[in-house]
Amino acid sequence: MQLNFNELKYLVGTPETIEKMQGLRPLRPFDGRVLSFFDSLSVKLRKNRDFSDVATFGFWCRKAALLQQKESYDDISERLGRGIVFHSTPSNVPVNFAFSLAAGLLAGNANIVRLPAKDFEQVEIITSAVKELLSSEYTDIAPYICFVKYASNSGINDAFSSLCDVRVIWGGDATIARMRRSPLGARAKEITFADRFSALVINADAYLEQENKNTVIQGFYNDTYYSDQNACTSPRIVFWTGRAKEEAKNDFWQRVHDMAKERYTLAPVQSVGKLAAMYRAAAEKDISVEKSGDMLVMRLVPAKLDGALMEYKYNSGFFFEKDIDELEEMIPVCTNRCQTLTYFGIEKQALSELIENSHPCGIDRIVPIGRSMDFSLKWDGYDLIREMSRLIEI
Repeated sequence: MQLNFNELKYLVGTPETIEKMQGLRPLRPFDGRVLSFFDSLSVKLRKNRDFSDVATFGFWCRKAALLQQKESYDDISERLGRGIVFHSTPSNVPVNFAFSLAAGLLAGNANIVRLPAKDFEQVEIITSAVKELLSSEYTDIAPYICFVKYASNSGINDAFSSLCDVRVIWGGDATIARMRRSPLGARAKEITFADRFSALVINADAYLEQENKNTVIQGFYNDTYYSDQNACTSPRIVFWTGRAKEEAKNDFWQRVHDMAKERYTLAPVQSVGKLAAMYRAAAEKDISVEKSGDMLVMRLVPAKLDGALMEYKYNSGFFFEKDIDELEEMIPVCTNRCQTLTYFGIEKQALSELIENSHPCGIDRIVPIGRSMDFSLKWDGYDLIREMSRLIEI
């Protein structure tokens, strides 16, 4: 099989690495050497002070943290990796590829990871650290990792798809449709991460009682502006409960604006895009727009909630907003496209009851404000370790 396409660049591994992968024996999930490899990688990456997302991944892949995740699996002794995982990772979230690799390798598989086509310093930092470790103390792990980079190419997609036992597609509906033109083997399975959106619910009274409100604002900023709202985990709609909603909203959004003004760069093309999205939503839905002195924060208030509202979403600080009296009022928006619900000032028991009583079609994760991008091996409704390993019944 041709693996030396002119458009294909190998950043870790070679065509020979992929050839050898086809004869590799799978590993047990949470293999000891794999855990040691990630712990060594963690040490290297946590030294980085330039990129918080690199440091975050470094902190996540500590051996102690991975062992803690391992504790939630009671059938590891009955599992082995499925074989080869082909990861097609998104172009707009620099460190996603590292988390995807980690899930595949921790599940016991060899991994062909397609890196973002766009150049990111974060990708270079992580790739260099991985390469250094694989060429020194972890040569035994080297056959299980290959990083490749290429522009959209159906021939390369065909080649890797035909080899893999699991195909993981990040990047949304269009990417999934394009990748599915490349057939999989009869026994191969596919894990897809489609276009999703997320929401936030805040108790206004709890927010006003918060002594250090800027910690809440920082968490919201990290969930939204840090990724330009490009991440599926970024809230697109903010729900307010409690009594003092107007006072809380005025304070909250002013602080958000001030932080965005200090840290966020809004390009002219983004401003035009936000205006176009606002006009389209206002023309087709019963929506009012909150006044704002500039384009850093745009807030749209729908008269009613329905499943089609999020078809009008945009990024770059573009938010829908709605006052509610009961959490159940959010449910019409929580379609199967709804991924993460972040919250502040809401009791966990109330959130559990929401799921138990309302049975929403969506919501795969419920996490505190500021934690929406914290990766877990249970993601988007998938248990990645179990999805990428096979159970052996004896």
